[in-house]
Amino acid sequence: VTGTIIFHNILVHQVLTYGNIGLSHYAVATAFGLIPAEIGHIGTGAAAATTALSGIPEPLTLITYTFIHGGWLHLAANMAFMWVFADNVEDAYGHIGFLLLYIVCGIIAACAHVVANPGSAVPLVGASGAVSGILGAYLVLFPRARIWVLFLKLPIPFRISALWALVMWIGFQVLALYMDGGGQEVVVAWWAHIGGFAAGFLITGAFRRTLGTRLA
Repeated sequence: VTGTIIFHNILVHQVLTYGNIGLSHYAVATAFGLIPAEIGHIGTGAAAATTALSGIPEPLTLITYTFIHGGWLHLAANMAFMWVFADNVEDAYGHIGFLLLYIVCGIIAACAHVVANPGSAVPLVGASGAVSGILGAYLVLFPRARIWVLFLKLPIPFRISALWALVMWIGFQVLALYMDGGGQEVVVAWWAHIGGFAAGFLITGAFRRTLGTRLA
């Protein structure tokens, strides 16, 4: 499942970038990305903003937004985290369980972003929220695992525990959110990262005892 998710994220970005589909990247992001103002109108009877493409149910964008990225660097960063951390979490959850965890974390991450930016018309795109959920799950399952990290501009990697690496990662998200003034209309959806991480952490914590039989 991990490999399949990475493959399809790369495939979608490849098609959108080089497929000559006749639509701008922003048009695709508007159609398949998640727009908080439109999600907020669901079920209220209010008219939602028009999108470049029609016929896409707005609730479906809670999933489709995770396959749209703002550029190769955005895509590469998310898939790198998936490559490093996700396969171990998938081993613990099993294929179907892991897929459900990934989807649920992506949805919760999107909801956190919507709550923080309810009137925003800027599309939310990227797998960061779902991937953050996988990081939260990894922290619960493998806190003592040793991983290699690069710190700032130092060329030499350090081998530290996953506990410290992921605690520093989520700490950076919270700090960046504070420095951006709460996350209102910023380039990076910090609340989606935090919401996804919390979802993965709490869900895995709740099922830790059950998953322990797989880890033995």
